[in-house]
Amino acid sequence: TIVTTMGEFKLALFTSKAPQTTANFLKYVGEGFYDGDDGLGATTFHRVIKDFMVQGGGIAANGAYKITHPAIPIESDNGLCNLRGSVAMARTGDPNSATSQFFINHVDNPSLDYAGPQSLGYTVFGHVIEGMDVIDSIATTSTNAADIPLNPILITDVFQ
Repeated sequence: TIVTTMGEFKLALFTSKAPQTTANFLKYVGEGFYDGDDGLGATTFHRVIKDFMVQGGGIAANGAYKITHPAIPIESDNGLCNLRGSVAMARTGDPNSATSQFFINHVDNPSLDYAGPQSLGYTVFGHVIEGMDVIDSIATTSTNAADIPLNPILITDVFQ
């Protein structure tokens, strides 16, 4: 369960399809990284694009990046797709660069799926099973030109 300043939603995780990614996510949850129980501040949904996705899990309300663990290897070739409500790891252009940031697909995004060795896509590791209306609310919040919400959307609690 992820509680935000806009409401809460629940995830189911695909531990057998994305074992390293799921373990990585749960490590951050257990350490209080996302909700600030680590004493370093809560993370936000810092990139919001309606009819695409909402991204969070790495940047605090003051705009500072939180220090993360080393990156994990990509597991996108797991048969899971970036469908509406699916949860995937954010990364840079390096396919093996995912750390703490994740995104929730607001719509089906087949262009983000694994399509072979030349198009690795993004690792899906879970999906929203309750509270998709909260994701819809986050996705339609007002943002600036850089897709940053005008009012910070904090992750205030995460628990299993």
